[in-house]
Amino acid sequence: MLNSIFGSITSNGATPLTFLICIAVSLALGLMIAAGYMYKSRYSKSFVITLAILPAIVQVVIMLVNGNIGTGVAVMGAFSLIRFRSIPGSAREIGIIFLAMAVGLATGMGFLAIAALLAIIITAVLMIYSATMFGESKRSEKELKITIPEDLNYNGLFNDIFEKYTSYNKLIKVRTTNMGSLYQLTYCIVINNDDDEKKMIDEIRCRNGNLEIVCGYPSYDREVL
Repeated sequence: MLNSIFGSITSNGATPLTFLICIAVSLALGLMIAAGYMYKSRYSKSFVITLAILPAIVQVVIMLVNGNIGTGVAVMGAFSLIRFRSIPGSAREIGIIFLAMAVGLATGMGFLAIAALLAIIITAVLMIYSATMFGESKRSEKELKITIPEDLNYNGLFNDIFEKYTSYNKLIKVRTTNMGSLYQLTYCIVINNDDDEKKMIDEIRCRNGNLEIVCGYPSYDREVL
């Protein structure tokens, strides 16, 4: 019964037992990769589930196209049509997806030990890096967004205030809002003393006509590759 069901796979030298073992290993390693990604990371349930089953999906595809050039070209064309219909993934998410695909490729080609070692080593390194200060900025940078009227010249407008309250400041973006009647300035700043943040904002309010001001930490965890 199983031989007839898995005929296309067994014709390439694999047995139903081999196929089931590869599936089991792929799902186990996918679950481990997903658990490693969840460690100290923001995530959605749908992404974690997809990550857990991705190695098994890739493994089956590799077993099906093994030694068949025509089928391989067809699968490549089909995969090229796939697009993620969600927001762009972060660098961390893209990296973990590549890990899951690599594990699926290894299990699909029968290298179960290599797949296990790859998943264990990379997942462990990912968890270690996430738990340490590796890659974190030494400066407590904040993002400051200031809305000003269109008739104000924003060049150097707040320099004296920044010199008083910040050790670093840089204008990184300017955009128009409210049908072009307002400008929104985005600064990257490092405040000397966090207790002086309200004083700095109050002085800026007196200069920008009490329009909207937003000060907070930038969303580095959504940085994309």
